[in-house]
Amino acid sequence: VLQFLKGGSAKLFFEFAPRMRLRYPRGHLWSRGKFASSVGFVQLDKVTEYVRNQSEHHETTFLG
Repeated sequence: VLQFLKGGSAKLFFEFAPRMRLRYPRGHLWSRGKFASSVGFVQLDKVTEYVRNQSEHHETTFLG
């Protein structure tokens, strides 16, 4: 299910922003990993930390 969502959203992203193919020439918009949890089991600070550390994890930055 997650792979379907990631693949579908990447396809739409590149349709609406074709110039981004220069940044992602192989079409790999998302990382291979996955993170999922229900709202009740993860504190907001942990989610914030996870999101903020994405650039370190993937060793690239997109917006910053």
